[in-house]
Amino acid sequence: MVTLIKGGYVLNPATGICGVNDVLIVDETVEEIAPCIEKEAHRVIDASGKYVMPGFVDLHEHLREPGFEYKETIASGSMAAAAGGFTTICAMPNTKPVIDSKVMVEYLNYKAADDAQINVVPVGAVTVSQQGEVLADIEGMAAAGALALSEDGKSVMNPLVYKEGMKKAAQLGLVVLAHCEDRGLLAGGVMNAGKKAQELGLPGITNSVEDVVVARDILLAKETGVKLHLCHCSTADSVALVRMGKELGVKLSAEVCPHHFAMTEDEIPGDDANYKMNPPLRTQADADALIAGLADGTMEVIATDHAPHSAEEKKKPFLEAPFGIVGSETAFALSYTVLVKGGHLSFLQLVEKLSANPARILGIDRGDISVGHIADLVIADVKEPYVIDVGNFISKGKNSPFQGRTVYGKVLLTMVNGEVVYEKNVKETEGL
Repeated sequence: MVTLIKGGYVLNPATGICGVNDVLIVDETVEEIAPCIEKEAHRVIDASGKYVMPGFVDLHEHLREPGFEYKETIASGSMAAAAGGFTTICAMPNTKPVIDSKVMVEYLNYKAADDAQINVVPVGAVTVSQQGEVLADIEGMAAAGALALSEDGKSVMNPLVYKEGMKKAAQLGLVVLAHCEDRGLLAGGVMNAGKKAQELGLPGITNSVEDVVVARDILLAKETGVKLHLCHCSTADSVALVRMGKELGVKLSAEVCPHHFAMTEDEIPGDDANYKMNPPLRTQADADALIAGLADGTMEVIATDHAPHSAEEKKKPFLEAPFGIVGSETAFALSYTVLVKGGHLSFLQLVEKLSANPARILGIDRGDISVGHIADLVIADVKEPYVIDVGNFISKGKNSPFQGRTVYGKVLLTMVNGEVVYEKNVKETEGL
């Protein structure tokens, strides 16, 4: 199969390519990138006026299967990711049963091979059933293809257990994806401990809930030598601690989710659980610090923390509803609108944080569409604004606080291994 993409503005951070080029793809591989390619192809895609980028890599997705298929499935979650431009996603282990053994990683791989049209990377739990007491079968999960460990949804509060897990991860070359939350300090909080919580009379979550564990995990990573990646950072001090950790020589990276820089607690309209997430929406000062950290390279990754829930669950009051919002189908547009149009990042920097950087951290050969590499790519239109409408989401989850927000950055086509898995309003001309 030969595919020719004509006239798109190619952005490839791995090689610094930044300009109008044609892209020739043969089977699953990029064969040529040049200003003008005149070769016959089975499919010719007109990308003039559009941007061609490496497929995005999401280090933080909740696919909910097995156990919570009413919220999302591997099939629906992976297609939602494809619609957002993601070609590789990391599946968090807080399913039912938990992904905490070789058998469960093999199950996830089997289901993904059948149901997902994109690359799904299994992430194993650090402890059995994510109970924080006994280490999971880390060796078995690594042998079955897990590339990372995470206790996502909570932290391993016992530092001795966590330290041993980090040691094993370091020995096996696994990345630890850390959800940083001190359970003792959480104290039943449901939103940021600020003006909005006081106004609504709801218990708050202080910044220290996150910051204390960020500091602990960085120091444990320094001692164990593990590759540590901090998930969904939301506070100004988390950014400062990441800078400190890097200065100390820790193998450290960190991600920011679009909702934490595109929205603040001030925008919560009232007792609406579509605005309930963990970590919570913080202050403008925190959002500004996250943006500054992304701009100066301290925060290397933008991830989604895609967390679908049913409409019934999110109709409950803030106190009762589950934490989490969907993000796969809005992450690129929100990031482009706030960060690039907002003048904080160049477009190439944004693409790097969505593709090359997460691929490098995970240790996979993705996030690069230079010649000879796998053709995982996305084509997007950033000129025409559109309004986010959850009714159009492919995800089963419609729980987004961004309903009705006007954004720029519409994904038009997503390709995985040289095959188109998602397309919308793409112009083509006849090929062979």
